Amino acid sequence: MSGRKDFLSQAAPENYVAGLGRGATGFITRSDYGPAREGPSEDQIKEALAKRAQQLGAAPPTAYGATDKKKKDDDDDDDDRFQDPENEVGLFAGGVYDKDDDEADRIYQEVDEKMDRRRKMRREARERKEREEFERNNPKIQQQFADLKRALSTVTDEDWANLPEVGDLTGKNRRTKQNLRQRFYAVPDSVIAGARDATQFETNVTEDGPTVNGTSGDVTDGTMTNFADIGAARDKVLQVRLDQAAQGSGNDSVAGSATNIDPKGYLTSLTKSELKAGEVEVGDIKRVRVLLESVIKTNPKHPPGWIAAARLEEIAGRIVAARNVIARGCENCPKSEDAWLENIRLNENHNAKIIAANAIKNNDTSIRLWIEAMKLENDIRAKKRVIRHALDHLPQSVILWKEAVNLESNPDDARLLLAKATEIIPLSVELWLALARLETPENAQKVLNKARRAVPTSHEVWIAAARLQEQMSEASKINNIMRRAVKALADESAMLKREEWITEAEKCEDEGAILTCGAIIRETLGWGLDEDDDRKEIWMEEARSSIARGKYETARAIYAYALRVFVNKKSIWLAAVDLERSHGTKEDLWQLLEKAVEACPQSEVLWMTLAKEKWQSGDLDDARQVLIRAFNQNPNNEDIWLAAVKLEADNGQEEKARGLLQTARTEAGTDRVWIKSVAFERQRGHVDAALDLVNQGLQLYPKAAKLWMMKGQIYESLNKFPQAREAYGTSTRACPKSVPLWLLASRLEGKAGVVVKARSVLDRARLAVPKDARLWTESVRVERRAGNIAQAKNLMAKALQEIPNSGLLWSESIWHLEPRTQRKPRSLEAIKKVDNDPVLFVTVARIFWYERKLDKAASWFEKAILLDSDLGDTWAWYYKFLLQHGTEEKREDVISKCVLSEPKHGEVWQSVAKDPLNASKSVEEILKLVVNQLE
Repeated sequence: MSGRKDFLSQAAPENYVAGLGRGATGFITRSDYGPAREGPSEDQIKEALAKRAQQLGAAPPTAYGATDKKKKDDDDDDDDRFQDPENEVGLFAGGVYDKDDDEADRIYQEVDEKMDRRRKMRREARERKEREEFERNNPKIQQQFADLKRALSTVTDEDWANLPEVGDLTGKNRRTKQNLRQRFYAVPDSVIAGARDATQFETNVTEDGPTVNGTSGDVTDGTMTNFADIGAARDKVLQVRLDQAAQGSGNDSVAGSATNIDPKGYLTSLTKSELKAGEVEVGDIKRVRVLLESVIKTNPKHPPGWIAAARLEEIAGRIVAARNVIARGCENCPKSEDAWLENIRLNENHNAKIIAANAIKNNDTSIRLWIEAMKLENDIRAKKRVIRHALDHLPQSVILWKEAVNLESNPDDARLLLAKATEIIPLSVELWLALARLETPENAQKVLNKARRAVPTSHEVWIAAARLQEQMSEASKINNIMRRAVKALADESAMLKREEWITEAEKCEDEGAILTCGAIIRETLGWGLDEDDDRKEIWMEEARSSIARGKYETARAIYAYALRVFVNKKSIWLAAVDLERSHGTKEDLWQLLEKAVEACPQSEVLWMTLAKEKWQSGDLDDARQVLIRAFNQNPNNEDIWLAAVKLEADNGQEEKARGLLQTARTEAGTDRVWIKSVAFERQRGHVDAALDLVNQGLQLYPKAAKLWMMKGQIYESLNKFPQAREAYGTSTRACPKSVPLWLLASRLEGKAGVVVKARSVLDRARLAVPKDARLWTESVRVERRAGNIAQAKNLMAKALQEIPNSGLLWSESIWHLEPRTQRKPRSLEAIKKVDNDPVLFVTVARIFWYERKLDKAASWFEKAILLDSDLGDTWAWYYKFLLQHGTEEKREDVISKCVLSEPKHGEVWQSVAKDPLNASKSVEEILKLVVNQLE
């Protein structure tokens, strides 16, 4: 018989943990709050160190008590399955454990032991304290009943004998005994039939109205359901919830969801509520009354509780009870001014005066109580007497001094009071400024000087001094005062920020102190900015912000200061010109433009703007003189030449305009001058001359795409399609990157009815100009006009894959290739992929317009205009919308804004505006023509 033990009787392998193979590492008991498995013991560490040294063939380590240990059991082998997980197998398994490692281990062991000895006493004391604290907070059941068990020794035998017997009082047995006592009897059929008929009803529609069980008239027994009333009640509840949600949308919490009460917020809500007694349910008042009574009983020294209880009684219509409640509140909280003020409010005038007197006795330093007592008096002298008593108690109160001054009808008496007030409270800027306002200009200067010495850190005093000089018409002194103010405040480290100075300037503008406003800006706008900062952009942004707030004088002063620093910056001059054009006079605008052209004589834009303003005001000769001066400064500038041509052409001087164009073609010969020359002849109906000029221009500028377009359009207008086709064909070879040329060539084939050629032209165009939304859109339209909707959808899918952020493509797809039910979902998808595209916004607005959601439609039209006011089609769609659903005032407003914007782009807008027949029409007329062509 073998001496080997059976499997279950064998010893477990070293470091064996039951269940480790399936992921279990231990178990948790009620008294154990961690895994049952602990880290390696000291013996295991020693054994692991010795085993590693033996494997490496090195001397055994001496640190941590490690010794050479032989195997106890011959059956224990070194198979990988029983490898000790604590052994170092892996990164350092092949390392050599030499004497240096052994010495390092010994040093670390000594350090660990020394640190352990140093912390041992503190650790043991802390553990003992924690254990005692835990036992005190979590006593055992035996300890909890220890005193009661000791008390049992005093129980006598008689008491033990009188203890009742243990009975079965469980619910199950009790219910069983109750069921045994019940008796059931047979019920007659007549009772059952009567009960059945009592709940049965019939409804018949007759001429007299509804009849229930043969009885006509109003039904009040509850067996009839009035669905109209239920619907009305549901709508009312929904409306209330919507109103609550709208009012409380800015709050983080929903009413009624909080578990605590904010007394101040509760009182505020009671103050704002204006409910009458009949509008509040009695049950609600009773519930709140119980709650508030509990509050004031629990904490009688809490004034908000008494105030809330009194206001509840007031809302309930019990004014006497409210007075009694607040009177008790004042008795319990005599130092609360809120409680006394509420008591004064709830009582009539005579009683209120008595209450105010008692309140002041308890709170003689309360400014609010003194002012309330003063307001209770009807006689002016009595009011003055009360306020003077208040000043005796509170001489440092600025509010009381101001009330006393307001009670004085004689300016001299008010001046004396303010003089006394400034002596007592020299640091009050308000009192100094009020005294200065009551004095004569000479004395006001003295008062402000005293105020400046008393409060050297106050900028208000300096601004008041500057405004005083403006009132005295001493404009030359205003800048000096503000310059001294900046220096003095900087010395006192009380200099405001630039933004705060701009705010002060805007306040001066509101109050009519325009010169002071400008002086503030001139002396403080550059404060805190170095030359390295982007001063130009900062000042431009601040000016735009002031314009947005309606502070045009402040913006004008900012632009003036910026132009002093950046004299030759054309962008600042143009921004200032726009401000004067919109919110200034013509004389100021002309004067500003004269300064602009002197500062920037090489800027043709400023010259042309000045000439245009002169011409629009009717001064044709002055406009000509401006252009002559512009020629002298900018010889052979094509923009000035063309502006002169436009000036003469618009005033009917065709021969002068033609002569100017001829001279310009000679002296400033550019493709743009030739284009304008051709356009001039086409607008006058001289087609042959225009064609001749086109051919001459193309010989000089064969790459000018617009000249090629004009040549093809001239042939189209003459119905010479072969010549037009030849012109477009040559132009696309000469200018293969010009999208309008490809579009014109395709549309020519479409007009001729040759869809195959139109498709072919667009295919070649997409190869020459890849990823262009206009070409893809035109390809889709060609297929759609030909009735190939499936092919159009296929092309649109490819286009959106290639150009997913094109608003034009999405608009074409939504409006022409999607069913009505899918337009809104597709528009939502498009908005997510396309960022701020006006064409797409117009499409969304049209969808809302179609659904009769007019407010939303108008909102989206306005968003599109704000995105790009140069897109004429947007203005036309919005005006068409207003023709059906807008007011006359709104339509006029849109027209005026469109004229100011002067849009020049848009598919339909360009086709109408560039038609030679519409050359002399105004922006308003073109807008109305575009509206008629929109589909």
